[in-house]
Amino acid sequence: MNLTERLRSVVRGNGASLSPLYHPRGDPERVEESGSRGEAERFAPQDTADLLGGDWRDWQGHQYLVVDRRYPPGHRHGRVAVADSAPDANGSWPTLGLLTPAAAGGRVFFIDLETTGLSGGAGTYAFLIGCAWFEGAAFRVRQFLLTGFAAERGLLEAMRDTVGEAAAVATYNGKTFDLPVLDTRCLLHRMSTPFDGLPHVDLLHPARQLWKSEEARLAAVEAFVLGHVRDGDIPGFEIPSRYFQYVRSGDPRPLAAVLEHNRLDLLSLAMLTARLAQLLEQGSGAAATAREALGLGRLYQRSGRYVDARACFARAIDMNGDASIRSDALRAYAVLCRRARHHDEAAHAWHELLELPACPAHVAREAREALAVHCEHRLRDFKAARRLAIESLQYEPSVARTQAIQHRVARLDRKLSPTTPSFF
Repeated sequence: MNLTERLRSVVRGNGASLSPLYHPRGDPERVEESGSRGEAERFAPQDTADLLGGDWRDWQGHQYLVVDRRYPPGHRHGRVAVADSAPDANGSWPTLGLLTPAAAGGRVFFIDLETTGLSGGAGTYAFLIGCAWFEGAAFRVRQFLLTGFAAERGLLEAMRDTVGEAAAVATYNGKTFDLPVLDTRCLLHRMSTPFDGLPHVDLLHPARQLWKSEEARLAAVEAFVLGHVRDGDIPGFEIPSRYFQYVRSGDPRPLAAVLEHNRLDLLSLAMLTARLAQLLEQGSGAAATAREALGLGRLYQRSGRYVDARACFARAIDMNGDASIRSDALRAYAVLCRRARHHDEAAHAWHELLELPACPAHVAREAREALAVHCEHRLRDFKAARRLAIESLQYEPSVARTQAIQHRVARLDRKLSPTTPSFF
């Protein structure tokens, strides 16, 4: 099924008939509905380019639109200026190598798509591909708009040429959606994908660690971290319908807000990536909240930088976040201290955990078991070790864990009184 047939099937359920894709060369093709015919005839190709601020590019007699924007260093996105987020002279952030080792050097390209649906697969078209990168302290955005299916290969080739200088790519949920969609479109045209083997930083996952909120949407994260609240931005679910409206009528006005939405996504993606790189470079002292310190510690821990991770967890504890954050930070700190053989510090963290009024049951059980081991083997306080071991049974552990606790209690009984049988 080609794009025209797919779009016909989408709108047919609403009683509307769909013309072939609006072609920018010559006169636009007329639609079947008389009400839309006037709109289609009103907008000439140059009108479309002028309204959207782009230029037509020709590929084998077919055209697509390219829209270029440059944001100067002083442009502000919420509380942050573009210059504040600029990378080093190579266009990279070396500390991103902690997330994806090969991403430590070279220019990073930011990619964001607007598509005809969210299902993925061969039936989903990327009708707008947004690419962005830093040029010195300025920020460049280049958008490729598909106005007719016949030009898709030319559009993809132009996108591939633009991304050709990339040393790494950054997206927001691109591992599961954006890049697979582009890979599929390239595959259908028997083209090599420009992202094959390219280091990829998907900001969705560290964003959930650092700035977790009720919503993981990019707009929600940018409001929290950057202080930018979108005014009049269209919701994502409306974007495909606006493209279908353009396809039916040739009226480009509904697409203006779609292109602006895409540009805002790219700006936020770049600035959040810069904030992430700044945190990774400066360490625990740069964390502004307990949540950020906890998430940064987890990123360090995953990359094997345990000393930095422990410092971040300690900062999260000192910042007194909500109960769940404090509980997670204390547990993570205790585990890393135990791994580093700082047993007294680990025991202190386990004790603090047990004093929390809302300590999760599984964490409290783990704390009591860890303290039982510490009291038995390091403090030689067998009575305290026995008490803690028995208390850990109240959390209904598994059969194997229960048997291990019973074995520990029996051993402690023998140490306390070799002639007295074990009992509970």
